[in-house]
Amino acid sequence: MLNVLLVAGARPNFMKIAPIYREAVKHNCVDCKLVHTGQHYDYEMSQTFFEDLEIPRPDFFLDAGSGSHAVQTAKIMIAFEEVCEKEKPDLVMVVGDVNSTLACSIVAKKLLIKVAHVEAGLRSFDLTMPEEINRIVTDSITDCFFVTEQSGVDNLIREGKPKDRIHFVGHVMIDNLLHQLKNLENRHEPKAAASTLKAESGAYIFLTLHRPSNVDQPEKLLEIADALNKIGEEHRILFPIHPRTKRRLDQFQVPLSPNIIQLPPLSFKEALYLWKDAFMVMTDSGGLQEETTALRVPCITLRENTERPITIEMGTNMLGGTTKGSIWEAYQQSISRPKVNSVPPKWDGRASERIWETLLKSSS
Repeated sequence: MLNVLLVAGARPNFMKIAPIYREAVKHNCVDCKLVHTGQHYDYEMSQTFFEDLEIPRPDFFLDAGSGSHAVQTAKIMIAFEEVCEKEKPDLVMVVGDVNSTLACSIVAKKLLIKVAHVEAGLRSFDLTMPEEINRIVTDSITDCFFVTEQSGVDNLIREGKPKDRIHFVGHVMIDNLLHQLKNLENRHEPKAAASTLKAESGAYIFLTLHRPSNVDQPEKLLEIADALNKIGEEHRILFPIHPRTKRRLDQFQVPLSPNIIQLPPLSFKEALYLWKDAFMVMTDSGGLQEETTALRVPCITLRENTERPITIEMGTNMLGGTTKGSIWEAYQQSISRPKVNSVPPKWDGRASERIWETLLKSSS
């Protein structure tokens, strides 16, 4: 029996671990338990949230809460150490690049428990990003690297990681996206309000904006808002607003055009229902860059760099920067580009299957 603790720290992490867990239960020789560190308070972490993902509520909730990076990481490490000492897993599997990823990897490694990192090898080469520190440190102690794109393989090899421990499996986020898209098409009836909004909005843009480096500085937030207001003159923008962003817009008194429709935070399915048919997506999220690439929806990333270069190479994503001029220029370029008809290799909904095939083969 392979005993695994599968760790998630924030809502996007659950989108990644859900297909891994769903695949795990197909194997009688796997005992996979879910750990929620509680890194982020989340309005959507209800029973319905887990039911939508078709996973049970986590076996362990560490209740780390908010705080500085150091405080939060320390809380997670202390609580997770207790879980590991009680459960004595063969493997700790972490996903992505949040503080929970780093904290749980360090705890496991110091207890001589093997670590598997899903989404390994991604690099922005921007050490001002906390996520980049988490990625680099986690990969420095990882035993088994599961990679989403070729750049991840290249980065890990350049950093001296053994090739036989690097596995290019595809992307579990896309596994979940395709699974949820199928459910949406087969069973889900959108709320009347969302359906009406979609029908009335024409060729609309779907926007997400939450990264602290974008919203916590009034000058930068105003630059981004100015660009969005200008773009809003040509296309309605649907904007599910993150609580942090809402607070900053109010605090800094940043005006938004009436053609930027502010929505409450949305569930994954509600957001997917809107952005999958959008004229364009604008975001500072990492995951949405990849999801739009998988569905071939044009995307402008409101950042100066990306750790997911395959989304740029495939032609669906474009870096827009964070100034009014750079965002407007990216928008103009994006609307004139031809539609992309291909997706990255192995983004086929079978990444989780490949992960367990690899783990079970290595443990036999």
